[in-house]
Amino acid sequence: MKLNKRCKIAFVAVVVALILCISVAILCFAIVENTAKKRLYSEPTAIPHNKVGLLLGTAPITPWGTHNYYFDYRIDAATNLFMAGKIDYIIVSGDNHSTDYDEPSSMRDSLMVRGIPQEKIILDYAGFRTLDSVVRAKEIFGQDSMTIISQQFHNERALYLAKQYGIEAIGFNAKDVTYWKKRLKIHGREYLARVKMFIDLYSGKQPKFLGEKIEID
Repeated sequence: MKLNKRCKIAFVAVVVALILCISVAILCFAIVENTAKKRLYSEPTAIPHNKVGLLLGTAPITPWGTHNYYFDYRIDAATNLFMAGKIDYIIVSGDNHSTDYDEPSSMRDSLMVRGIPQEKIILDYAGFRTLDSVVRAKEIFGQDSMTIISQQFHNERALYLAKQYGIEAIGFNAKDVTYWKKRLKIHGREYLARVKMFIDLYSGKQPKFLGEKIEID
């Protein structure tokens, strides 16, 4: 009888904890979404000019060996902004944790294929996370205002981070993928990413690496 009662109490506790976790995730998602709402653009003609665009990193190939269309669409978005005269330089910020995984170089090469001059592309090899990319854009590359380039769900989180670190940022939305399974996985993971972001902010998390400042002419 006691065991059955304990099981019921444990079950209720698990359900309550699950509801709280889901509620926190939904709240974090909504706060970030609402904060970024008026600072997002999807058309180059409508977006204000900024000296620098921050292109958030991803790899051309997924960890499962398939083609990554998120990469293509971000490259397209950055190219469109540059060609429209809405940015003068592009910081390509991504992960470069091994010789076999180099997001910034892959992005640079793809931008150059599309006609972006190499001298207009600045490489940030220490953009291991969105927080690192955003903070380093200010602390290393000296940018207090910028245009962040990624898919909308990612831009919303990056814009929230930028605001917390005193950066005047706007976001340019790259095209999202249409494959529903991929979208479900990535967008679902974004709920957890936003909760983690708030934990990082409240705990004072800093980029993995900083270093010497690099001036952008």
